[in-house]
Parts: sequence; structure tokens; C-alpha cells
Amino acid sequence: MSEEKEYLSQEKFNELKQELDHLKSVRRKEIAEQLEFAKGLGDLSENAEYHEARQNQAETEERIAKLEVMLKQAVITEKHAGGMVGVGSTVVIQKTGEKTERRYQIVGSEEANTKEGKISNKSPLGEALMGKVKGDKVSYETPAGDSSCVIVNVE
Repeated sequence: MSEEKEYLSQEKFNELKQELDHLKSVRRKEIAEQLEFAKGLGDLSENAEYHEARQNQAETEERIAKLEVMLKQAVITEKHAGGMVGVGSTVVIQKTGEKTERRYQIVGSEEANTKEGKISNKSPLGEALMGKVKGDKVSYETPAGDSSCVIVNVE
């Protein structure tokens, strides 16, 4: 697996740690019970409950492995106070040709949620904003074509 840093807020780190603990302590036991019950139903080759439990087990183990790597590589971000754009910064931009300003918080990819105004540092806009300062003009590529904006403020 890659050794790439995973940027997380303290809240998201705690949430993922809690999910990992739940998967390891509760979900694994539930699946083990499902498997035992399904085995008791007889022929495993045609046992839908058994196959479903095995699928649940595989998905759970995959999520546990992903969470363990993510938490191991986590870098806890803090809110930045002005200056240069980085993970944790809130950036106010004005897209070229638009009159309204948009406000985004730069977060790690696991926390990205455009409805909440959180964009990943790995997104086209997020990558373009990284390291820039108030007043910089930024160009970036989107699926709809090239776009540009001006950084109105970095909070």
C-alpha cells in the first residue's frame, strides 16, 4: 500500500478510530455468529446465508485494513489563520465570470463533501489552490473544461 499521508481533522480521526474499534469488536463477532448459524443449515455450496455472511466478512476485513492504514498514515490538520493555502485552510474564491464568492475548506480526501463546502486537497481545485495566497489567480482543469478563479481571502 502507498505511504501517502492522509490528512484528517481530529474529529474525523476520532470518528474513523471509533468505526475501526466497532468493526473489530462488534461486527466481527456478529459475522462469526452468522457464519456459525449458516453452517448449521447444511450444504454450504447452496447456502445463501453462508455466502452472504462470507461476503460481509470479506467487506468488513477490507474496511478494517483500509482504516488501519489510513489511521497509521494520518496527519491531523488544524485550522490555518490566513496566509498560504494548506490543508485546513478556508479559502474564499471568485470564479472568473461569476459575481458570487464561494467558500471552501481544504480537507483530506476522506473528509471531502462539497455540500458542506469541503473540498479535497487532491481535487483539481484543491491542488490548484495549495500554496497560493490572497490575490493569486488560479487555473485548474475540470471535467467540463478549464476554469479559473481569484483567491479573495485565505482564513
